[in-house]
Amino acid sequence: MVDNIADDILERILATKREEVTAGRRTTPLADMMARARDADPTRGFTAALSRRIDEGAAAVIAEIKRASPSKGLIRADFDPPRHAGSYAAGGAACLSVLTDRDYFQGANEYLQAARAACALPVLRKDFTIDPWQVWEARALGADCILLIVSALGDSELAELEGTAVEAGLDVLVEVHDAGELDRALVLSTPLIGVNNRNLRSFETRIETSLELKTQLAASTDPRAQGRILVTESGIRDRDDVARLREAGIHAFLIGETFMRADDPGAALSAMFQDNAPIGSVGS
Repeated sequence: MVDNIADDILERILATKREEVTAGRRTTPLADMMARARDADPTRGFTAALSRRIDEGAAAVIAEIKRASPSKGLIRADFDPPRHAGSYAAGGAACLSVLTDRDYFQGANEYLQAARAACALPVLRKDFTIDPWQVWEARALGADCILLIVSALGDSELAELEGTAVEAGLDVLVEVHDAGELDRALVLSTPLIGVNNRNLRSFETRIETSLELKTQLAASTDPRAQGRILVTESGIRDRDDVARLREAGIHAFLIGETFMRADDPGAALSAMFQDNAPIGSVGS
């Protein structure tokens, strides 16, 4: 049985995030944030970068820059986002993910900016996006993609935030944890569906979640299921996990902790995906 602290962590994070947004809107009104976003450098094409790798028959890796987490505490003491970004780029990453949540993941907006400046890879802002103001903030920071977590948002909020992302020129990774959330995600137009193998309420991890939802997606007769790219997230630890997932037709991966605990994150990425040749069927 999970303790109450782990069980209610998502609710606590979202409460904190609402306070952050309220404070942010006071400091920088929405119109000002939108103006900053429109002055930002062009986006780099997050979805396109993943699609290219998959179309080539290779695995598409979103390599994560992550200092800490609520469940594991400090993951990396010698934390250096620009150095990690360069290492990941050299190791074969297709994209980056950078944690920007301050209170629970020891992240910072500056980490995203520094990592993106250090390489040419597209970058996902990994945070708890609950308000359109944050979407424009992400664009102003230089992000190429945002994360929308189905378990944290209602259907109308998901639609509004995706619409704002489209307006801002950002790609969207929509994250699900179970079959019901996958059905809700299919209402959105984004092709990127992330399956988080870690339950955000209990923090238990099992890669079977991705395998089960891949089967559900492949068997679906819903036309909205076509053309989706399933991104498996959390709990991928070694080459056996990669092979098992790829044999099931999953070719996009978001991996953070396993790499961040290695001496050289990019070298760990390269070793895990060494022989990164076609396995099984290529596609979503």
